[in-house]
Amino acid sequence: MTPTELRAAMPALDRTTYMNTGAAGPSPTNVVEAVESCVERHEYDAPAAEGMYPAAFDVFDETRETIADHFDVGSEEIALTQSTTDGINRVAAALDWDPGDTVVRTDLEHSSGILPWKRLKRRGVEVEVVGSEAGRLDMDQMKSAVRDAKLVCLSSLTWSHGTRLPVSKVVELAHDADALVLVDAVQCPGQMPIDLREWGADFVAGAGHKWLLGPFGAGFVHVAPGAETRLDPAHIGYRSVEDPNAEEYAYEPGAHRLEVGTVSPAPYAGLSEAIETIESVGYETIQRRVEDLTDRLKEGIADSETARLLSPREYESGLVTFAVEDPDSEAFVEELAEDGIRIRSLPFPENAVRASVHVFNTEDDVDELVAWL
Repeated sequence: MTPTELRAAMPALDRTTYMNTGAAGPSPTNVVEAVESCVERHEYDAPAAEGMYPAAFDVFDETRETIADHFDVGSEEIALTQSTTDGINRVAAALDWDPGDTVVRTDLEHSSGILPWKRLKRRGVEVEVVGSEAGRLDMDQMKSAVRDAKLVCLSSLTWSHGTRLPVSKVVELAHDADALVLVDAVQCPGQMPIDLREWGADFVAGAGHKWLLGPFGAGFVHVAPGAETRLDPAHIGYRSVEDPNAEEYAYEPGAHRLEVGTVSPAPYAGLSEAIETIESVGYETIQRRVEDLTDRLKEGIADSETARLLSPREYESGLVTFAVEDPDSEAFVEELAEDGIRIRSLPFPENAVRASVHVFNTEDDVDELVAWL
């Protein structure tokens, strides 16, 4: 599939210049049709055929395989969740915390990488925040912080600046200190390939509704082989265990112990179709086009008298953050929306707004935004 064909298959783009994929990506018609088809089969056909539960489990199995193939890992290493936040919380709640344990996070995290640790502070868990400058981590501070940590949580790609964080280096530091690592990777899949083996993190959480252009409600957690032994899930159900009717339960091997009970299979059918669609476009094509378009946008910001680039000038991702002076960021985003252009404001840095440039965007999209600067 070409970028032009993908764009033509996305009805939302008929009514808006959409540059907010970092928040949520509109789905192409084939993804929505996969969701609809799954619901129809599950509700109309399965009751009179294999049964509704077996039909749902088939979708779950197929989706795990699709996700695993996309990341070149084993399907037993993938747990299905509803979102990145859901996945992070499942891992956080499954670890054995004692008063005085320490979580290390960065000051670049989304709320999904902040709130679970705030909650743990009520149980006496300490939280240390590693600082940054312009989207870059203070690695000396990180090296010091991980020495007494039980878990390190960081994003692979910052939602605030679009910068890539050195996940492999942080994992090496953490593992040398016997700390676990949980990565929020939601901003990567769909716009760039990631090598989970190279990262070496214990847990990686993501979801399909952003750059993968999947539906809401389908996420995943990768659990590295062996890391599941550190997990005692806070919730348990028939999908968590090998035999729910056994006198003594045993968790499913691998990541599956993080799954719990009945959920709709439809979002996962959509996620599988979305991943296959992204793969049909190809990451080489996606990255080349995103780099060209972000370069064009950054040039426009550099020429503006009312905007200042906050993301790196060189390409790192499709997230481009810049500061606006007049009006403030929220008013600027509202004015753009009235003109049919969708980006978003950010809580930090000050007066920051963020445009997300994906493979379906065009030079005309970028020029529409630049004309406002």
